[in-house]
Amino acid sequence: MQSSKRGVGIVTGSNVVIGAGCSIWNYVVIGENTILGDNCVIGSFVDLGKDVVLGRNCNIQAHVTISNGCILGKNVFIAPNSSLLNDKYPRSSFMTPVKVKDNAVIGGGVTILPGVVVGECAVIGGGSVVTSDVPAGTVFAGCPARYVMSLKEFEAKRELFLADKLSKVK
Repeated sequence: MQSSKRGVGIVTGSNVVIGAGCSIWNYVVIGENTILGDNCVIGSFVDLGKDVVLGRNCNIQAHVTISNGCILGKNVFIAPNSSLLNDKYPRSSFMTPVKVKDNAVIGGGVTILPGVVVGECAVIGGGSVVTSDVPAGTVFAGCPARYVMSLKEFEAKRELFLADKLSKVK
């Protein structure tokens, strides 16, 4: 069983479960009753609210806020400076957490508004503000975030980009 790695300045609430092989960097806050699946990576200055669930192999980069009650599936990637919110009408005390399904990718500086469901294998472009559900296998971007292309189209463009970059390295 792999041990977890921990940085300095980590604050955890009660009943927090940290799975095997997790790496938690510096100055992270983890609220009570939060569960981190095995092999998660949590970057510095991340704030995980209470009752948050992260599936195994999630990678949450620096300066991310995940509000109370949000649920992430396995293999979710969240780039720096993103926020998953939960209170549609602030101070209402009626929380509607964000749900992010397996294998989703959330770009840097993204804000996901309360109650949004991000589908499996969805990609959200950097800087987007997500106001409505994102279907599985789609790419959304913009403010507000809108459909851009299918995941299949995105993968094809990425392959062309990588092939071009690799050809210039040789």
